Amino acid sequence: MPAHVPVPATESADDAPAAPPPGSGAPDPAPGPLGRERAHLTASRAALRAMREDVQSLDIRDVTANWVNAAVLEAQIEDRIKALADLAHTPLFFGRLDYLLSAQEGQSFYIGRRHVHDAEGDPMVVDWRAPVSQPFYRASRRDPQDIALRRRFGYTGGELTAYEDEHLTDPEEVERTSRLLQAEIERPRVGPMRDIVATIQPEQDEIVRSGLSGTVCVQGGPGTGKTAVGLHRVAYLLYAHRERLARTGTLVIGPNRSFLHYIEQVLPALGELEVRQSTVDELVAHVEVRGADDARAAVVKGDARMAEVLRRAVRSHVSMPSEAVVVVRGSRRWRIPAYEIQEMVRELLERDMRYGAAREALPQRIAHAVLVRMEQAGEAPDDRIQDAVARNPAVKAAVKALWPPVDPAKVVLRLLSDAAFLAEHAEGVLTAEEQAAVVWAKPPRSVRSARWSPADAVLVDEAYDLVRRTQSLGHVVLDEAQDLSPMQYRAVGRRCSTGSATVLGDLAQGTTPWATGSWADALGHLGKPDAAVEELTAGFRVPREVIAYASRLLPHMSPGLAPVSSVRENPGSLVVREVAQEERDAAVVAACTGSLAREGSIGLIAADDRVPDLARALAAAGMAHLEPGTETTAASRLTLVPASLAKGLEYDYVVLDEPAAVVAGEPDLRTGLRRLYVALTRAVSGLTVVHARPLPPELH
Repeated sequence: MPAHVPVPATESADDAPAAPPPGSGAPDPAPGPLGRERAHLTASRAALRAMREDVQSLDIRDVTANWVNAAVLEAQIEDRIKALADLAHTPLFFGRLDYLLSAQEGQSFYIGRRHVHDAEGDPMVVDWRAPVSQPFYRASRRDPQDIALRRRFGYTGGELTAYEDEHLTDPEEVERTSRLLQAEIERPRVGPMRDIVATIQPEQDEIVRSGLSGTVCVQGGPGTGKTAVGLHRVAYLLYAHRERLARTGTLVIGPNRSFLHYIEQVLPALGELEVRQSTVDELVAHVEVRGADDARAAVVKGDARMAEVLRRAVRSHVSMPSEAVVVVRGSRRWRIPAYEIQEMVRELLERDMRYGAAREALPQRIAHAVLVRMEQAGEAPDDRIQDAVARNPAVKAAVKALWPPVDPAKVVLRLLSDAAFLAEHAEGVLTAEEQAAVVWAKPPRSVRSARWSPADAVLVDEAYDLVRRTQSLGHVVLDEAQDLSPMQYRAVGRRCSTGSATVLGDLAQGTTPWATGSWADALGHLGKPDAAVEELTAGFRVPREVIAYASRLLPHMSPGLAPVSSVRENPGSLVVREVAQEERDAAVVAACTGSLAREGSIGLIAADDRVPDLARALAAAGMAHLEPGTETTAASRLTLVPASLAKGLEYDYVVLDEPAAVVAGEPDLRTGLRRLYVALTRAVSGLTVVHARPLPPELH
């Protein structure tokens, strides 16, 4: 049945006739609403299959002029075939809207993850990002948005088994919480992160559908769905601005590969395959990182003041001429005096151009001065003559002496190796103590032999940008942004200098010594000071009892930050168990065993130095476990997670080992409490805390 044909919707889910078991093959006892909706699902799947077969049958031999065009077109067709895949356990549609009075009067639209049409081109399912779908997320009794009925569907194993109606314009209908919506939010999480397209809330939808031109920063506590909102915003922008973003590109930046692996299936499930994913470290990988900094050095290297030190160091290679440049052409000699070339150099420096761009401009400036003299002498040179003069050996030699080529990595190497060179360019910017903190005790002999740290690599990236402008993308999503240093923000900002960004994070979860203190500062370093800052405070993932327990830490680590208000009540979701020291490992294993008796994924989170002991305890008990980022399955649901890698991950049940050890594993109390806050808020259904040492006093 085409989606634009009205569907009777007078029966509620409670009144619907009993349905046969899913997959039984038995017909519905009566052609009631549930039977009709199942029929529409069957027809929609058939239509999607036909769309895929149409693409697979395309013959491109007569439309490609050469093998390059053929290869490009074949790749596009392959992507289209993948985007039209019918995922068995991913429903084609999750809702329906019956319009009332507008241009869609009397029409019904099925809302799903992608568009599906029948043989005549009529929509069977409408993409959730289409304007006609927006009321599914925004309409309410107070503001029906021309919707007479909103219907939500429930599925079991890919089969449509229930529906639930909201008559938005019926004044006699009692408002109630959607049971299907609640069930979808609480559905066990086995496998990677999934989309939330069926459960997007109005405040989340506003962020998702915000325009491409503006940058949005989303402050959200644990369980508020900020990561999902950011990914769905990318999907929406690709739908609304596909041609533009196809040219300029999109990028999702996460804190580590485990996190990116966890989220990597969200966009493909929504039909978007062309979004690149990366970490900040991978973005700035101009040099091989083999070393590490202590906290003091990393903080100084990550400070935005280092950008000025680098700028001075790069520009220090420029020198002023002391001799004229003489260009010989045929029998004529053209002399440009030193003072005139000095003016050219000063002008280029004052314009603050990229070093490489200015270096390319200087020979043209000198050549233009020669052409002026040629014209004054009665000649009529053209642009070809100017280009030839710019390539003249005398001009090239002068440019090489005045504005020599620069290797960005070598500039950074010298700054970190040569205390005098650093002092010269850090004067008035860094204190003597800060300079001493970043200079290598034993200078390496070359770029290749240097043991670069992650913070060093960011400095090298900054130096590269000072020489040659970094290419900008159309849109960048930056997740877990609170942990970035100012210099890392600058590195990301260069990747969206002419585009926009979605910045996602939680100031309370900043666990690096250089973690940002305010979004205003962070957005300034990103180059987006005018970005809109939105705050999500309604939690949909973490149970109320668990988030309330974790929020006891907020006044001690992020005073003034609003705690998350969870909408989920799950009595008994928090268990805090004190045990004797010699019984601790056995108690942790027992807690994992108890969690495995329930449906869903289990995360055992512990301080990094406790992980080897717990791995041995699990192995002795015959319990296999996964590493973070490894996809869970129905047969393998337990993941052993170092606290340092827990950020951004979610598990149905979490067993947290020794909170005091998590705090003690960090260089300072604030960072330790924030690490503990992250660990406490990874549970979606239940949290068990096992400890032998006294709990941190901030938890009392």
